[in-house]
Amino acid sequence: MTIVLLIISFIVILAGCELFVNGVEWFGRKLNLGEGAVGSVLAAVGTALPETVIPLIAILVSGGDSGHEIGIGAILGAPFMLSTLAIFVCGISIVIFSLTKRRTLKVRYNRTIMRRDLAYFLIAYTIAVVCGLFNIGFFRYVVAVLLIVGYAFYVRRTMASEGDLQGECRSLYFHRTAESPQLGRVILQLIVALAAIILGADLFVEQLTKVAESLGVPALVISLLLTPVATELPEKFNSVLWMRDKKDTLALGNITGAMVFQSTFPVAIGLAFTDWRLWGGGDWHAVVAAGVAILSGLILYGRLRLAKSGFGVGSLLLGGILYGAFLGVTLWSIL
Repeated sequence: MTIVLLIISFIVILAGCELFVNGVEWFGRKLNLGEGAVGSVLAAVGTALPETVIPLIAILVSGGDSGHEIGIGAILGAPFMLSTLAIFVCGISIVIFSLTKRRTLKVRYNRTIMRRDLAYFLIAYTIAVVCGLFNIGFFRYVVAVLLIVGYAFYVRRTMASEGDLQGECRSLYFHRTAESPQLGRVILQLIVALAAIILGADLFVEQLTKVAESLGVPALVISLLLTPVATELPEKFNSVLWMRDKKDTLALGNITGAMVFQSTFPVAIGLAFTDWRLWGGGDWHAVVAAGVAILSGLILYGRLRLAKSGFGVGSLLLGGILYGAFLGVTLWSIL
């Protein structure tokens, strides 16, 4: 029964992502928004909801030392997964779709949007990690406020950014006619899509945990590796669908925009409601994961900044190597 529910949850997530990708494009067109606003803000925040809820509940509801540890780990883990595994999934999807002749290997993206996203992420996430390595006391509340203000400034800049939505929109699923759909139908489809993504992701995590426990996989492996992968599935599949449709800026912005969000709002919650100490008890996993996330972001930003041609599929696939290295070291240390 667990396997059946696992498959059902996977299908629900895919269906929700298909509805969301279709709906958010129409929402952007109805409001005359650019690619950056749709991919890096609307899609990124919308699909970041499932994994954002986990640390908030752990910190604000569960409380206690264990709740704070789980919350801090989830906060740091989300940008790590996005900057490595999610970026890798984008790269591998390009390779697969090129083999099926649906697209070429060339990565089409808006350099300005990508550089802005990665710059904000690197600054915010580095500040968060540095604050966690030192006891900054009351000053952490000031940093929390500054991160929220910084994200608001990022949203304002991105919503006003250039870059029209490329390509044609397929008919809205909730309005299968040739006419342009009403905004109310678009919003209804987005609400249904987000509900399906969140419910599907929650069921997927629950069933995946049961499978791992039945196989005797240690709880630490589940908390560090399996659960974060499951909660990141919404972003990955939205981006894969956009890569399929040759809308690379939306696909990559969906991930880099989520990186900015995850390195500001959840971090601010962690700074305000926990002691935000990342180095203690001899557990190095969270700090190393954060370091790998920053390294991956620096590599991508460096490619955009220094290389005339920007980055290609190889730069995206590098994220998988970084994730695989961390996975190998983590499994070696705990098994």
